[in-house]
Amino acid sequence: MAHRWVENAVVMRRNLAGLAVWGFMVLMLCCSARVEVVLGQDASTVATLVQDTVVQNTTEKDSPPSIETLEAWIEDARKSWEVPGLAVAIIKDDQVLMSRGFGVRELGRDDKVDEDTLFAIASNSKAFTAAALAMLVDEGKLTWDDRVQKILPWLRLSDPLASNDLRVRDLLCHRSGLGTFSGDLLWWGTPYSPREILERSVHLKPESPFRSQFGYSNLMYLAAGEVIATVSGKSWVEFVQQRILDPLKMERTRLSTTSLVGMQNVATPHKTYIDHSEGIEWMNWDSMAAAGGVISSVSDMSQWLRMQLRNGKLEEGKPLFSEGVSYEMWQPHTIIPISKGRSARMPSTHFRAYGLGWSLSDYRGVKLVGHSGGYDGMYSEVLMVPEKNLGVVVLTNSMTSIGNSITYHAVDQFLGGTSRDWSEEGFRVFAKGRADFAARIQKSVTPVAENTRPSHPLESYAGNYRCPLYGDARVEVVDGKLRLRLLPYPELVADLEHLHYDTFAIRWQKQFAWFETGSAHFVPDAQGRFNQIQLDVPNDDLWFYELDLKRVSP
Repeated sequence: MAHRWVENAVVMRRNLAGLAVWGFMVLMLCCSARVEVVLGQDASTVATLVQDTVVQNTTEKDSPPSIETLEAWIEDARKSWEVPGLAVAIIKDDQVLMSRGFGVRELGRDDKVDEDTLFAIASNSKAFTAAALAMLVDEGKLTWDDRVQKILPWLRLSDPLASNDLRVRDLLCHRSGLGTFSGDLLWWGTPYSPREILERSVHLKPESPFRSQFGYSNLMYLAAGEVIATVSGKSWVEFVQQRILDPLKMERTRLSTTSLVGMQNVATPHKTYIDHSEGIEWMNWDSMAAAGGVISSVSDMSQWLRMQLRNGKLEEGKPLFSEGVSYEMWQPHTIIPISKGRSARMPSTHFRAYGLGWSLSDYRGVKLVGHSGGYDGMYSEVLMVPEKNLGVVVLTNSMTSIGNSITYHAVDQFLGGTSRDWSEEGFRVFAKGRADFAARIQKSVTPVAENTRPSHPLESYAGNYRCPLYGDARVEVVDGKLRLRLLPYPELVADLEHLHYDTFAIRWQKQFAWFETGSAHFVPDAQGRFNQIQLDVPNDDLWFYELDLKRVSP
């Protein structure tokens, strides 16, 4: 029977909509690390939200679940979450049991999503980069434990130990010492090449000692892409296209937004707010393609998952990569702690780890291999149960965690036993996280004192500022107001409205997927001359606080 919302979930949604300030964005995660950022409640809070049901029966069903029932559940969940469109494929025993679309490619239009509709898969691209390196390992052109500086002698991190001892496998398992998403502003919208981004990353401060803990790093995957190019003599795009996409016959898959020009059946990204979604433009991610640049359909991704579940073999039996490197990619390399909140939600999960391009965990007595992906306006989810020869992929044109609910619901249907209401549970936690996020944004632009004035004339705040990590910023007086420009990304332009003392609210001139407003605080020196800007832009991906902007000219 099709899933239906309980009445209190509907009431909760209506109440939460009232918390939106200027329609604050709904942002969820592109990787497992982001789950802990957003869902960091204590166990009792999460247990109250979720009302967890522990499944006792882990016996696989004798026959597959009804695909028609699954499709009805997915469509009902899509409508309940108000997701414009999504596509789902399910693979079992090397057969594609489901490959279809739900909803529309763009709100306000009638074009339907189908199995060939293209979406950004974002960080699910990391497994493609890991596979490319695995193929080079198979060919003897490098080993997992080669020092990266042997291949990229120009690569430097601020930690000399990490710089000198960083190995190829370290690039893929998030243990460089950099914090989660550290340095992502370097590639987001900037003209910097992967090498320029990595050369600038020497200014990033490590969050933890080298190899001591998990820190999700897109930048290290850019380094992995440079390793592929140096060792193979082909760019990351050329290698992935010729050595992976072509043999798998992933004919609609693209590796750059520039390749979408003139193509048909392409989904539109949507920024998701608490109570609605709005279509936005595609964002070019070419500089971080090795970490998140693949654009694909569930039809093509089915071929990718089938090959993965065959441990690297193509349909005709020829290996794309060996079983040995397949095994290595699915082994735990970096432990991911399980928070009390997650443990309350997932009591049958006893370990979490990151392999090489894949997230790993256990669930109801089986091992899970998967990943999430978050792009400006699109989220994706991949989940495999190798010992059951089962794989699920969900691609969406919204920024919600519905993909997680769909994949776990599908897995439950094949494992048998009592299934939880993943859609309702997922939405409740998601909505709570979005309300908390809206509160963070509102706090950042709430004056700490009333009726204050800037301590100096506006011209005193104007000038050129520089961050060794990021580049230059400029503050100007335009029409009697301050205007901030972050020059590496020319569209990062904001009017600054006085908030309190020497702090100004940031009003971006363009809509961005990951954040709304924030504040800019000007710091004076002992002579009262403003020589630094501190930015606070609440979001869960792009760390504006890493920008150390110091005045370089009047």
